[in-house]
Amino acid sequence: MAEHGAHITTASVVDDQPSIFEVVAQESLMTAVRPALQHVVKVLAESNPAHYGFFWRWFDEIFTLLDLLLQQHYLSKTSASFSENFYGLKRIVMEDTHKLQRLASAGLPKQQLWKSIMFLVLLPYLKVKLEKLVSSLREEDEYSIHPPSSRWKQFYRAFLAAYPFVNMAWEGWFFVQQLRYILGKAQHHSPLLSLAGVRLGRLTVQDIQALEHRPAEVSMMQQPAKSVGEKIKSALKKAVGGAALSLSTGLSVGVFFLQFLEWWYSSENQETVKSLTALPTPPPPVHLDYNSDSPLLPKMKTVCPLCRKTRVNDTVLATSGYVFCYRCVFNYVRSHQACPITGYPTEVQHLIKLYSPEN
Repeated sequence: MAEHGAHITTASVVDDQPSIFEVVAQESLMTAVRPALQHVVKVLAESNPAHYGFFWRWFDEIFTLLDLLLQQHYLSKTSASFSENFYGLKRIVMEDTHKLQRLASAGLPKQQLWKSIMFLVLLPYLKVKLEKLVSSLREEDEYSIHPPSSRWKQFYRAFLAAYPFVNMAWEGWFFVQQLRYILGKAQHHSPLLSLAGVRLGRLTVQDIQALEHRPAEVSMMQQPAKSVGEKIKSALKKAVGGAALSLSTGLSVGVFFLQFLEWWYSSENQETVKSLTALPTPPPPVHLDYNSDSPLLPKMKTVCPLCRKTRVNDTVLATSGYVFCYRCVFNYVRSHQACPITGYPTEVQHLIKLYSPEN
């Protein structure tokens, strides 16, 4: 009976409830990790598109997969996400009584664990994809990529008109919940915690001791697998656990470096950065010979390299400097995320329309 009740401990709800500063800090941690990794991948892709372009094109999916491994590891081992554990917090099941709570080392029950993973990993991924879709639709609407009479254009114009109000309602929901949390009227600072059936609390002394002794207990309790299936299952668990542990260790070290970068590139420190990193203006690029037999570049400068016709609605690609028809280069960049001539990683926002003096 003592073994079955080893994960139960006593705690006070009032004493272990974190402050609004702690919960906001842990949320901002993972928010800062994503753009930092995205910048690293972008630099690698620009330096070598052939080898690292894949990681840039599929960054959202790769990041979501790594985030899934990371969060599943921490939620099952420490009852907290990576950022929550970093700030000494844990997730407490709402069904547990105030006097009887699980130790953090016991992990979350399956229902609360998968709900937490859905709100920590899947929901941010869908939100990023939705924001990219809205940005793409706005680009198409601004430059009239679709014919004016198309039903699709009428549909996404209605969607674009409704999206700001839906987004405002979503953000307002979170703001009201945080305000209620500050005033002591709610146990959750985020509605997603309530939907997952958990609340945040601080790690107790018993939690810290149990987390420190857990690796030793696990190694002592491990028994050799009997069948081939059990061996394969055990090897897969070890591989996934090792990958998650390596990722979490790397992120823990990277967090301190990320905080240093935030300070380095802060607005207050920009003058110092400019004075230290100021470099002379580089010479202008050497233009390619348009009279060469290159199959990529037309001989006439007024011809679009993609459609091989006289350019209409001239648009320059900021990443390479080449000029195309807007409709040609827009469709190409949206499909390939690269410059048609140089292969440099490119996005739609890198397109710049050119206006002649006559216009």
